Amino acid sequence: MSLPRRAVLPALLATAACGGGDAPPPPPSGPPSYSHLTPLRIAVERLEIVPPEPSAVRAMPPAPLPPAEVVRIMAQDRLSAAGGPGVARFRTVAATLVRESSSGGVFTGGSERLTCTLRCRLEIVSPEGQPAGFAEAEVRRTMSGPAGSEADRARRADEIVRQAGRDLNVEFEFQLRRNLRAVLAAPAAPAPAAAPVEAEPLPRS
Repeated sequence: MSLPRRAVLPALLATAACGGGDAPPPPPSGPPSYSHLTPLRIAVERLEIVPPEPSAVRAMPPAPLPPAEVVRIMAQDRLSAAGGPGVARFRTVAATLVRESSSGGVFTGGSERLTCTLRCRLEIVSPEGQPAGFAEAEVRRTMSGPAGSEADRARRADEIVRQAGRDLNVEFEFQLRRNLRAVLAAPAAPAPAAAPVEAEPLPRS
């Protein structure tokens, strides 16, 4: 049985709406976490995470995951003060997500190039307020693809910022162990296991 001409278009639209199997998956929900990794314990009295300068932060929308937030979370999850003289100050030197678009040709759509740059610095300050060492780390990730829809652009931005955050975490630990090994404290010892409860048989009455 053939459909009336007026019913063909709605039927085609309904078929297209149901065929969403090729749609890209939604981005992960929530910010990343590094708390499952071994903490980097610094032998200082306290740790300060200094807010970045406004000029160091830039995120061209759509940017569902701000680069500066990823750097802050990494410092918060990985670093801790283990006790000792002085102060450790963590700074976000750069946290940017930049987009560059091209219009494409007559038969091709526009494309987009994303660049995410993350840079951080950990400074050790002596009790007298003098610099006592530092470690810096910087990573840069790029990604290109068709401009696509707003959802596609947001998904691509989320992916590249998460990738850059993972890269920075690895590079930062490497630089920290290379340049500030003297102030790295040993990992905290695990809590002792509870002694097993021994059952004592009751005397028979």
